[in-house]
Amino acid sequence: MKIIFMGTPEFAVPTLEALIDSDHEVIAVVTGQDKKRGRGHKVRSTPVKKVAEQHTLKILQPKSLKSDDFKSALNQLTPDIFVVVAFRILPKDVLNIPKFGSVNLHSSLLPKYRGAAPINWAVLNGDKETGISIFQIEPKVDTGDLLFQKKITIAPTDTCQEVHDKLAMLGATYLPAVLHQLEAGTISNIPQDDSKATKAPKIYPEMGEIDWSVEAVKIKNQINGLSPYPGAYAHFNGKRIKFLRADFTPESMEAEAGTIVKHDKNTLGIQTGAGIIYPLALQKAGKRVMPVKDFLNGFQGKIGDKFTS
Repeated sequence: MKIIFMGTPEFAVPTLEALIDSDHEVIAVVTGQDKKRGRGHKVRSTPVKKVAEQHTLKILQPKSLKSDDFKSALNQLTPDIFVVVAFRILPKDVLNIPKFGSVNLHSSLLPKYRGAAPINWAVLNGDKETGISIFQIEPKVDTGDLLFQKKITIAPTDTCQEVHDKLAMLGATYLPAVLHQLEAGTISNIPQDDSKATKAPKIYPEMGEIDWSVEAVKIKNQINGLSPYPGAYAHFNGKRIKFLRADFTPESMEAEAGTIVKHDKNTLGIQTGAGIIYPLALQKAGKRVMPVKDFLNGFQGKIGDKFTS
């Protein structure tokens, strides 16, 4: 198939590379515009653009997906299909340009977690499994007929980043073959059951504040589900500390929520409303992420001291 690939972030990169290495033909890449990114606010290309440049692919970076110039450029390329991975919502008249329409790789088992942050919400909600969905795009977001799904297990201490990386590779593994089946007419379109749909709205930094009075399993899910961004956080002696991976036990000790109840050279245990949180990776402001053992080397807290929100 002649493919126009549309995507921007790291999640889209493995699939683009897999399509480039396949016997399909990637004739162009559509991606976000160059922006100021990172601490230095330098103008940087998107991860997808960097890969496209390495392979000397034609690159389109439209300001507006509704512009006539953009639509004309797409039509002139005469694509068989658009493959969309972590990109913007396409206008209806753009979706229908290719012969085989447009397909999307989504990081959940649709119709569960339609929306912007499906991986975060799977971990935040303590799900034991998630997966990818490849579906035919329709104008209403994440609602089109399913072409393929594949499940993975979420381990108890998996962070959002780790699930993200697993799903990105899963998409890269299966999408080229799905396109072959679509071209050959050997794939079945399965309508989504809208009655089972759930939402995965955008994640905001204020969601990271830890309330130590809730039960430990929920805090563990919050920490892992918001890692690496925006990161769950609390304060110790007035200084913010991010918690980027954690485990828990349901047993409690007689102490107020937020109190350090276990502390040795390898372990930090914090009492919650029900159960004890064991941070596994932490980050002080302006410092690198550290495993708990390294963090404790310079940590001044002791049993009986408290973390606050």
